This record gives sequence, structure tokens and C-alpha cells, in this order.
Amino acid sequence: MGHLLGRRTAPAARLRELLAAPDPLVAPGAYDALSARLVEQAGFAVAYMSGFGSTASLIGRPDIGLLSGTEMIDNARRIVAAVDIPVIADADTGYGNALNVLRTVQLYEQAGVAGIHLEDQATPKKCGHMGGKEVIPCAEMVGKIRAAVAARRDPAFVLIARTDAVAVEGLDAAIARARAYAAAGADALFVEAPTSEVDIARIANELRGVAHLVFNWAEGGRTPPISLARLAELGFSLVLYPIGTLLAATAAVRALLETIRTDGTPTAALPGLPTFDAFTTMIGLPEVHELEQRFAGE
Repeated sequence: MGHLLGRRTAPAARLRELLAAPDPLVAPGAYDALSARLVEQAGFAVAYMSGFGSTASLIGRPDIGLLSGTEMIDNARRIVAAVDIPVIADADTGYGNALNVLRTVQLYEQAGVAGIHLEDQATPKKCGHMGGKEVIPCAEMVGKIRAAVAARRDPAFVLIARTDAVAVEGLDAAIARARAYAAAGADALFVEAPTSEVDIARIANELRGVAHLVFNWAEGGRTPPISLARLAELGFSLVLYPIGTLLAATAAVRALLETIRTDGTPTAALPGLPTFDAFTTMIGLPEVHELEQRFAGE
């Protein structure tokens, strides 16, 4: 758990170790610092800062490119400060051209994330499981990946190249783009929104060994649900569960509000909620008390 006096140790290097393990690395989505702490306390080794979740939680809007790079990086900084596990962050399109990517990579590194993914959508981008997407030319995205590689200060910082070309240009083009992005220096490849298990298997078979492979298990999205065992068999190194925590929180808040609206108080819902003391313990109040004693004046 992230501590007020914690000393984080080489998150990018740790992420690379985890990606090299034989089993897929599971990364639940975190949309704020609290959800990131819950991911860590549940025993996961890494958290994923979802752009979809960040947009919904920060401005209550859909993921259609409304958040700026500054807002995303600020959210990443808060999430990183709350936990000790590595954080992978959505960096959208890099917020501009290759020159903008230079600064985007450096700012995410300064925020303390272990890695980011950059996508080849045209600006303004959309959630990868929405319709109406457009992609930039492959050569332009190759330039962005090369810029990202040149910009990172820590060579261990993980660069994931995402292509949204499946929905726009077809699977063949998406696989070709992924190969080009790996040749440009991407550490991992993320082919977004395949629509069948046959296509998922083809992506894995054609790109296995080219770079680490990322699977986006987008809850309720266009990609069919597939077991973790099958993803391991196919050779995926990283599995993202981007919005399940957000959807679960939404359902829980709705249920509580319905209880208050119906009963006039939350009393009936309290047995299913953490107690006040349990919650304050979970977010670090005992550490605060210990530090108060440690630094109290004579």
C-alpha cells in the first residue's frame, strides 16, 4: 500500500519483470486514487489507469477525447502516489503530433507511472469500443512511437502501441500496423476491439514473439469474453480489465441512493457497506496517527 513516507522502487523495471512472467499479468482498471488502493489491497500486482474511467469520474462524460493531457497526467500522478504497485496509464493519442508525444512521455514518467499506451486514432479520439473511429496513417504513428522511445529517460519505461485499425481498415491492416509499431520500438502491442475469438487467436498467432501482447477485456465491449486460461494459452502477457471497477461502483452508488430515496435514510443499506472505522483504516488513518506521534513536539 502507498504510504505517506513510502519509497517507491523502480516501478518500470518491476513492470517489465511482471510482463516477463509465464502467466498473463492481470491489471484491473483504476479511475482514481481510491479505486487504485482497492486494486492493490485486493492483491493485484499492477493497476491500469483507464481513460474511459478517468473521463467518467473526473467530468462525468463519455470517453470521446474531452480530457486534456494535463488532466490525465494529474490523475495518473494521484493514482501513483496512492499505491506501491506499478501503474500503467492510458495516454490516448499522445495529445498531438510526434513533438507532443515527446512531452507526453516525459510528463507521464515524471508522474511516476511504469508505462503507457499510445494509440493511432485521429484526434479527437473515442473509446476503442465505440463506433465512428478514425486512424492516422501508419507512417505517422510510427513516427510517434519513435518519438516516444527517444523521449523516455528510463529505458525500462514500458511503451505499449495500440492500434484501433480493426474497426476501420480490417484485421490484416491492424496486424501489419502492430508489426510496424514493434519495429519502431514499442515494447508491447495492443490490437484493440477484435470481435471474435477467431480474430483474437489470429492476432496472437501472428504477433506472438514480436513483442509482449496486450488483451483488453473491455467489460461489455465489442470483444467477446474469453477465459484467462485461454489468453494464457494464446500467449498474451497483459490483460486489462478497464472499467469493471467503475461499473461496480456505479451500481453500488445507485443502489444506496435508491435506498435513501425510498426509505428516507441509508439504514437498510448499512450492513452491506464498510463501517466508518474500517474505511478510515483502509485509507490509512492508522499511519496518520503513528506519524502524528512520531513527529509530535516535545
